[in-house]
Amino acid sequence: MGIFILRRLGVMLLTALCLTFIVFFLTNLYPNLEKLAKTQGNFRMSEEAVESYLGDRGYLDAMPVKFGRWVGVMPGWVTEKVDDDGNPIVTGRCFARNTPQDQRATFCGVLQGHWGSSTVFKTDVGGLVMTRLGATGKLMGFVLLLMVPMALGVGVLAGMREGSRLDRSLSTFSIATTATPEYVSGVIFIALLASSKNGLSPLLVDWGWMDAKTLFSGSATRAVDDATFKNFFLPVLTISLYGMGYIARMTRASMTEVMTAQYIRTARLKGVSFGNVVMKHALRNALIAPFTVIMLQIPWLLNGVVIVETLFNYKGFGWLLVQAASNNDIELLLAVSVVSVVVVLLTQLISDIGYVFLNPRIRIS
Repeated sequence: MGIFILRRLGVMLLTALCLTFIVFFLTNLYPNLEKLAKTQGNFRMSEEAVESYLGDRGYLDAMPVKFGRWVGVMPGWVTEKVDDDGNPIVTGRCFARNTPQDQRATFCGVLQGHWGSSTVFKTDVGGLVMTRLGATGKLMGFVLLLMVPMALGVGVLAGMREGSRLDRSLSTFSIATTATPEYVSGVIFIALLASSKNGLSPLLVDWGWMDAKTLFSGSATRAVDDATFKNFFLPVLTISLYGMGYIARMTRASMTEVMTAQYIRTARLKGVSFGNVVMKHALRNALIAPFTVIMLQIPWLLNGVVIVETLFNYKGFGWLLVQAASNNDIELLLAVSVVSVVVVLLTQLISDIGYVFLNPRIRIS
């Protein structure tokens, strides 16, 4: 087991390094750098001014050199100039302007905990990403609490009696939830449950069942700091419904296969009740495959909530990704991409380890 984990960790580190370099290469293409220079300077900058801006900040150096600086294994760039009065101006990646030479850091990359500064938010990228990642983590936690039990329940009920009316109804419901995009279901929920003029809320007010104007809030901005049932339920429900269909169908397929196994038939012939057969014999084996699917939902939740967070104005990790991409914030976009890669690889590692523990046949082999 130890060798298995070490091998997986080695592959994971190599994969993370390769994917990180690809993202770094794409974000540091010259058109992106030119747009960055004009955004920070002046959109009417000449080509010479753009090259001077980029050259002074090390953006025109070779790609491996820039990547090494960003990682923190190569010294940061240093630019020395003279102002109009003849005074020296020394700037660098790892220190502020005109910092004394004995106080200048040589390395300042990811390995040293320096992720750069956001050109849009004017703050440290590392702290900004961690804050927004925590907000999305809270959203993911509530989504998993709602989505996983609901999906497993639907899948197990559908798979217990294959071909029955209950099976057909639940399977249709699962397909419908997966086939409906989040931006469609989210808009529908807002129109039906968060509108003071249309949907269910005006009816409840007219009937005297509710004092507030709306049943739920159509914006989840306040939920980042103060999550309540009213301002947080709609984004959680929107993501949960879209993700539960796939888990439910995988659970239903696994449950159907287990229910036709020989040991299940033997238990039934021995007179074991149907409920005991399902709970004591079929359920544990049927949940092995859905476990992997559930773990793979975590990276999807991290990166797939972009639409929902934008729709409900929930300022989490997905919202931050949109801001970084739309404003060409290179340092922030790199940090968001690296965190996404690490989360995907870690969840896959946990999924592989958990699958080994759940399936004795793999553990023995």
